Amino acid sequence: MNHAAQQGHQLNPYAIALCAAGRWIASRHWVPATGGNFSIRSGQHRALVTASGKDKGELSPQDLLPVSWPEGELLCPGKPSAETALHVRLYQLDDSIKAVLHTHSVQATVFSRLIQAEQHVFSGYEMQKAIRGQLSHDQHCPLAIFDNTQDIPALAAQVARRWPQVQTASALLVRGHGLYVWGQSLEEAKRHLEGWEFLIHCELERIRLTGTL
Repeated sequence: MNHAAQQGHQLNPYAIALCAAGRWIASRHWVPATGGNFSIRSGQHRALVTASGKDKGELSPQDLLPVSWPEGELLCPGKPSAETALHVRLYQLDDSIKAVLHTHSVQATVFSRLIQAEQHVFSGYEMQKAIRGQLSHDQHCPLAIFDNTQDIPALAAQVARRWPQVQTASALLVRGHGLYVWGQSLEEAKRHLEGWEFLIHCELERIRLTGTL
């Protein structure tokens, strides 16, 4: 990358915002080691996605790779996150999605292994209102859960098949792996992430104290 291109990448507001989000998420201990991956839409068929193997708390704009999907074909230089195909599928499923955040918190990972059903319904928590479309603690807020796989295109296809269920929560959980959230802005995606991490933590405590799922 020449100097002018590098400088332009450093000044890219999408890149700057996503790096700042990475530092905030890492400070909450939700992306240990080099786990997790983030992306932000930069055009109708374009996004920036974190490169593979990067510490998410120490991201710089150079650690974000441009990805595009003209006519459904995934194009990306360098080595993007292994889950890039799922990020792209989410953007394709909903044009209003502007950012996708994937984390590996302890509580979400443990919770995902306790729940054997394809979804877990949250209800009774005031914090549900952190999720877009949730107006009351009395509403049912289902979180879809998928089995883990190294075949990301296959996982993306499963998400697409269950999209009406998945879309409601602006999130999904992968067993033994972690949480994906998204939003109509990066700030909304961060709010959804914090809200879901809180709700999952509460359910884990309820299960621990009552011994019931």
